[in-house]
Amino acid sequence: MSLRVGVIGGGLAGITAALRCADAGCAVTLLESRPRLGGLAASFRRGDLDVDTGQHVFLRCCTSYRALLERLGVADQVVLQHRLDIEVRTPGRRPSRLRRNRLPAPLHLAGALLRYRPLPVHDRLRLIGAALAMRALDPADPATDARSFAEWLREHGQSDRAVTALWDLVGVATLNTTADRASLALAATVFQQGLLTDPAAGDIGWSRVPLGRLHDDAAGGALRAAGVDVRISTKACGLAARPPGWRLAVTRGVDNKEELVFDRIVCAVPPTAADRLLPPETLRCPPGWAESLGSSPIINAHVVYDRRVLDADFVAALDSPVQWVFDRTAAAGPHRDRPPDAQYLAVSLSAADDVITRPTAQLRAQLLPALAALLPAARDAAVLDFFVTREPHATFRAAPGSAALRPPARTALPGLFLAGAWTDTGWPATMEGAVRSGEAAADALLAGAGSVVTGAAA
Repeated sequence: MSLRVGVIGGGLAGITAALRCADAGCAVTLLESRPRLGGLAASFRRGDLDVDTGQHVFLRCCTSYRALLERLGVADQVVLQHRLDIEVRTPGRRPSRLRRNRLPAPLHLAGALLRYRPLPVHDRLRLIGAALAMRALDPADPATDARSFAEWLREHGQSDRAVTALWDLVGVATLNTTADRASLALAATVFQQGLLTDPAAGDIGWSRVPLGRLHDDAAGGALRAAGVDVRISTKACGLAARPPGWRLAVTRGVDNKEELVFDRIVCAVPPTAADRLLPPETLRCPPGWAESLGSSPIINAHVVYDRRVLDADFVAALDSPVQWVFDRTAAAGPHRDRPPDAQYLAVSLSAADDVITRPTAQLRAQLLPALAALLPAARDAAVLDFFVTREPHATFRAAPGSAALRPPARTALPGLFLAGAWTDTGWPATMEGAVRSGEAAADALLAGAGSVVTGAAA
């Protein structure tokens, strides 16, 4: 008889765990409370636009996420740069570029850093020493995790301007927090994996289609083809150990309640939801761990202009309330009622604690002039649409000491496993981290396939 596995949560972590278990011959049921798969890396329809819930990119070093795309049969639906190239725009100044050469790491970025105009020459020269020192850090050392990234940078000669114009340019987008609030261990992981080890590791990739095509349509098709019973709009509301298995209470709608029985469970929901659902003895984390881990918000402002105003796939911004701007025109699909040259831009604002509750009208009044200062063609363009999407709890807070609050895939209870970008992957809360967590949970489950639940009812 096949091992019955229940996977709670249909984000990237749950999708990965379900596929891996199904491929190993398990009878898998995947439950997702939303009406779609993909978690926070999904999309929705707004008028004639396909809108991503958030702007997501990946790097060449994101090997697990790229392998998932291959497994889903959609690797041809994403773009990956041949060579890292970031155009950095500052209002009133000529653009700069962070573009790698063909030398080995870290020399592959030396030329770009020495020519990086947003920094004075003496700051550019100090970057090399700090980069070499960062290569020597051990992200797995609890002492590294306990330190602030900004504190370490200043100890290594980095000025406030260097932190803002370079380290935070990359760090905020990947850690979803600023250097002064970030764990040094997580920052070291980002820079070591993406920029300081393999020269090609930091090449940037993104989807050419709405994320829902990848993480909902294709993922749902692949799961069902693998024999997974996919149940969307189904919420897990109670989990109890009933040796030798688990009983999971679920609801669908108001009155449709059901109890499901599984041999093994993978819980791949956000930390606050996991804290509510899991039996008290599941984790070895301190009381209140989910609240202590916290979360960081992300905002995306979506702007449709009546003409092209951006001549690149994306640009980064400095000295501006804008952080990153992406051209999503092609991915959003044809627009029937707009001019043929209309352009749809997504403005991604990470670490958005100060603006997450700001009204849309205020964000419009701030961001449209800022875009015009960065993109001269926007000054004469008409704005056909402006709207905002908000994720108040987009990621866990990558603060110093957060590693102790991130549990491993294997819990204290046999047959119960965890997945999610917030678990102990060693990575920040990225698509790569989510997929790695699903792999770890499935691998732990399959490695202990002979163990049974012995705990008391929760």
